[in-house]
Amino acid sequence: SDLKHLFVTVFLANFALNVVPPAITDITVGALCPAQDECSLAIYFSGFQQAILGLGSMMMLPLLGHLSDVYGRKALLTVPVAASIIPSVILAIGRSTNYFYAYYAVKTFTGMVSDSGIECLSIAYAAANISEEKRVSAIGIVAGIGSAASLFGTMAARFLSTAHIFLVAAISSTVAAIYMRIFLKETGGRIKSDPLNQPILVDDGEECSDSGGNSSKRVTESFKKVLQLKDIFCLLKSSVTLSLATVIGFLNGLGEGGQQTPFLYFLKARLHYNKDNFAIVMLIGYSAAAIGQLFLMPRLAPIMGEEAILSLSLIAQFINMLIDSIAWAVWVPYVANLLPIIAFLTRPALQSIVSKQVGPNEQGLAQGCIAGISSFANILSPLIYTPLTVDSFNT
Repeated sequence: SDLKHLFVTVFLANFALNVVPPAITDITVGALCPAQDECSLAIYFSGFQQAILGLGSMMMLPLLGHLSDVYGRKALLTVPVAASIIPSVILAIGRSTNYFYAYYAVKTFTGMVSDSGIECLSIAYAAANISEEKRVSAIGIVAGIGSAASLFGTMAARFLSTAHIFLVAAISSTVAAIYMRIFLKETGGRIKSDPLNQPILVDDGEECSDSGGNSSKRVTESFKKVLQLKDIFCLLKSSVTLSLATVIGFLNGLGEGGQQTPFLYFLKARLHYNKDNFAIVMLIGYSAAAIGQLFLMPRLAPIMGEEAILSLSLIAQFINMLIDSIAWAVWVPYVANLLPIIAFLTRPALQSIVSKQVGPNEQGLAQGCIAGISSFANILSPLIYTPLTVDSFNT
């Protein structure tokens, strides 16, 4: 397959990112509130970091996607993969309070491009190199490999010591960057591409407008110009489908934000979860997600279509969040995390729908815009969920 080297890169990079979360909660609480299970300061710290990451990603992902359309996807994919190495190296060296603060600061900046950038540019790479009829399967497989990597990363965290977790993460990220630079074939780049495949460019002063028929007018700037905010709005308004995908991406990101850091601290305080409990819960979720994305998505898409899959996955996601929100016993989150076999199809279905609205040389910008919208929702999530989580400790 033309994408086999991309699959390896995605697996190694996502393994490195997901071996860390089961341990980072205990490290954060230990650094900020030693010998305590409940730590409001840790929740606010993590919420603040999530908001900054969301703001940075909202600005960086469309730019990274746009530059990958111009200069090639391999060149830009190197940036988030390489950036993910540094935070793990810091905690591999030490996990005292000073090292934690150093990690916190560095992760806040590198996470702007690495946390969502790897997925965004990988999807753009796959979408630009696969025919439209096979695109949904390719995107589902890329997402499924990411979930499988998350599964193995979380499984490794279950058995590795805390010190070894960050060493393994640093090594995996480094190997991913080296492997990608050696084996992954460069693709994309308007400088080298066929002029017949060039997108419609916007001249200075030209306003975007809706296009008729089944083809949407694609709007970007030439590679000699810096990406402007109006170009993003023009692209998202170029078709009704893209506009609706933007709204869905925002609302989905807002909901997902509530299941990230605040939820982990809720489990730790209320149900006395630790690193091992977190790892098991994540293992179940990632296993279900990998099965759904690798096996169900390619088979269901030709029968149901991406729109029906998107609707079904959003319903499953709602049920999952509802059950988690009323968890009354330790076993409840374990059972609820079986639902991601359907719920985790939301992103690949949405990304596949978006990919069909633009040409091969605009995949990076389109995927970056949708990822940026989701990141913007993550800015708002901590403002909503962090105070609610802290208040729940007192009820």
